[in-house]
Amino acid sequence: MPGGLRFCRNCGFRLGEGTAEYTETVRFQDGMGGANAPFGANYAAPLAQATGGAVGKRRKRMGGVSWMFIGLLVFFLAAAAFTAIVTPRRGAGGPTVSIERPRPFFGVDSFEDAEGGGATFDNVEPPGSPADKAGLVGGDVITSFDGHPVTSEDEMTELLGNTPIGKTVDVIYVRDGETKTTKLSPIDRPEYQRLEREFSKRPEGFGRFGFDDDNTERVPIPGTKMFGVRLNEIEPSLPADMAGIKVGDIVTEFDGIPIRTPGEMASRVRRAIPYSTIKIVVLRGTEQLEIPVKMGKTR
Repeated sequence: MPGGLRFCRNCGFRLGEGTAEYTETVRFQDGMGGANAPFGANYAAPLAQATGGAVGKRRKRMGGVSWMFIGLLVFFLAAAAFTAIVTPRRGAGGPTVSIERPRPFFGVDSFEDAEGGGATFDNVEPPGSPADKAGLVGGDVITSFDGHPVTSEDEMTELLGNTPIGKTVDVIYVRDGETKTTKLSPIDRPEYQRLEREFSKRPEGFGRFGFDDDNTERVPIPGTKMFGVRLNEIEPSLPADMAGIKVGDIVTEFDGIPIRTPGEMASRVRRAIPYSTIKIVVLRGTEQLEIPVKMGKTR
């Protein structure tokens, strides 16, 4: 720095020159603050004094990529919040959610379309199921469930699926051309499985009749709206044969239960307590017979 130049220690300007000729001075640090420093070690530049801090410090600004990232984050957060708000709403044309309900059990093997409309089934199972308690048997045709008409297996399945477990509903059905009414309360899967398990492990074992349950058929009873089950094979020296049941006999009642399907016949035989005596009603030609049969045991 030329030795002839002089500076004001208060304002930092060269003496004799105005602001137009102002030259910013910077305080040098440590090693530069000795005898060679232009204003001495304790001098602070006017600009630093005015701003209250070191000269040259600037606030960092975010670039375009940062703003893009923030924008995307805000968008996804808003979308998530919107979904959380509207998803649970139902009705009024708004978004809906699908809530899976526990499956209700009726207590029959399966439903199928009935001739002439309605839903029917082959047999009731297991013992103690809702259908069993309601007094239904295989071959009954359900025409109304919980106040809704039933014209097909699909409608019956849908109505049952929408019924809360444990709700008592009215069931209208047709048996032998006669309309009847009963009440029924569907159960859940654990209860249904418990009933099945208890029956399968019954200590008494299962009844044995002595017929081929694969060689039977459902037949109409002439002059009536009834059906029965014709026995096409009787095993020799077993309970049915020993009681006098013949090939071709049509069973219409088993221990007081109407028999209208082969499935119900097989189910009632299995339910029978071994060595108990069961009254069987059969049609033989035009004759109706009541035959007591002492049941055997399968195991």
